[in-house]
Amino acid sequence: MRFKFSLEKLKKNKFFVLGAVFFASLFIMPLLPFSAALSSTNNNAKIQFVSPSWVTENAKDSNLRILDVRNFPLDYIEGHVPGAVNIADIAFRGPQEGLPVQYWSNEKIGQIFANSGITNNSRVLVYSDDRDVLGATMVAYLLERSGVKDIAVLDGGYKGYEASQAITKEFPQYKVGRFTVRDNPAVRVNLAQVKQLIGKPGITFIDPRPANLFRGEEDIWVRNGHIPGARNIPWPTFTDADNPHKLKPLADIRKLLAEKNIRSSDDIIVTCSTGREATLQYVVLKHLLNYPKVRVYEGSWTEYSTQKDLPVATGPEQVS
Repeated sequence: MRFKFSLEKLKKNKFFVLGAVFFASLFIMPLLPFSAALSSTNNNAKIQFVSPSWVTENAKDSNLRILDVRNFPLDYIEGHVPGAVNIADIAFRGPQEGLPVQYWSNEKIGQIFANSGITNNSRVLVYSDDRDVLGATMVAYLLERSGVKDIAVLDGGYKGYEASQAITKEFPQYKVGRFTVRDNPAVRVNLAQVKQLIGKPGITFIDPRPANLFRGEEDIWVRNGHIPGARNIPWPTFTDADNPHKLKPLADIRKLLAEKNIRSSDDIIVTCSTGREATLQYVVLKHLLNYPKVRVYEGSWTEYSTQKDLPVATGPEQVS
């Protein structure tokens, strides 16, 4: 399924502005009080989905940072959650060794967080709007990956917040943060690990892409299809049809997982197109449903499909 844009939502010159933001993220990165990445395997982070009223109730907490990760700056300028800093979710990714839309280095990601006023002790709320809930969960995932402990995603996103709470056009005043990335490799797998895990007992790959992409019916990548044995659970099945930034009740999600024979005891790896869609199901399974072992394959199909020695399955999922 190719990306489609709602014409009535687009404002004049948005594509120009979006392109400018992307290229600025490639070449403009101010010097910040940022420390080199450290390794930390002891991760007690939590990610929760919170209501608009939660945001209002916690608004006076000076330790709370709010990230508006909508990709079009004019959306933020037109109105946003009070105190929110705008940093487009596309700013967190770029080319790496020929592959597009890969996560930036720990150093760059740390600089982005520091420049947004985040410190290692910050509580951080992230939101976007509509289908870009994926951008919100992606940034939440990167915060956890970088060592932040207390993270929240706004359930319902900006649309849900605006319906019941006061918004603002004022830009927040804050100091650049001092942020040290404490990398947590336990939240992800790389290509070498994926190669070793395909077909192994107890390993479950979940692929949240649309069914036609999963089945390999569209000619997008060099090779089209999915990792053999993967379960196809399109990410919108976790969200409300009228507002994709809002989750369905967890009971409904548990039922869906049971129908797919996904067990909490499984070693689960979520893999998608570019490592963005996967973060929604990662957050839900690991942090809301408390599945103990869930990881993201960040390279996802963009990377996997280039490896001609790796198996590719097409058609519907084949799961016993």
